[in-house]
Amino acid sequence: MSRLPGDRAESTDAMIRVDQAGEFGATRIYQGQLAILGDRHPAARAIHHMASQEERHRAFFDRMLAERRVRPTLLQPFWSVAGFALGAVTAAIGPEAAMACTAAVETEIDKHYAQQLDALGDSDPELSGAIAEFQAEELEHRDHALAAGAENAFGYPVMSAVIRLGCKVAIAAATRI
Repeated sequence: MSRLPGDRAESTDAMIRVDQAGEFGATRIYQGQLAILGDRHPAARAIHHMASQEERHRAFFDRMLAERRVRPTLLQPFWSVAGFALGAVTAAIGPEAAMACTAAVETEIDKHYAQQLDALGDSDPELSGAIAEFQAEELEHRDHALAAGAENAFGYPVMSAVIRLGCKVAIAAATRI
């Protein structure tokens, strides 16, 4: 596969690129959910908490992009719109659907981060340490979403499958593009 200007070794560069894109997308999902549910909705406090953790994750990967001179994904404008739309649409269906979105996304992110940790081994302690910390927080988000009724959302099995597939496609695309 040909490399684009700014690409170095595919392994950690691609990890940083896709993780930054994913964390950015997550912040946009939560912004979309809050735009529909509002700050006074009972779910808003938990969404704000999860969003602040995602912002911290994104800031780490933003810093890694700059320090390691990794080219960000060219799909960032798309992730901005798609993430916000996904959050807004699921929140418009209802708070359980918003939580179903969170559970589906975080399920895939857990798998993605586990694969990255396996690939990294002990080769990059700074990156693997951050990924392990962020993975634990993503699992908290998933568990909170499930406890908040994600599985009670209308059409949960289909919604979850579609969102998870979208995550897999987004990960593959952001890794390369």
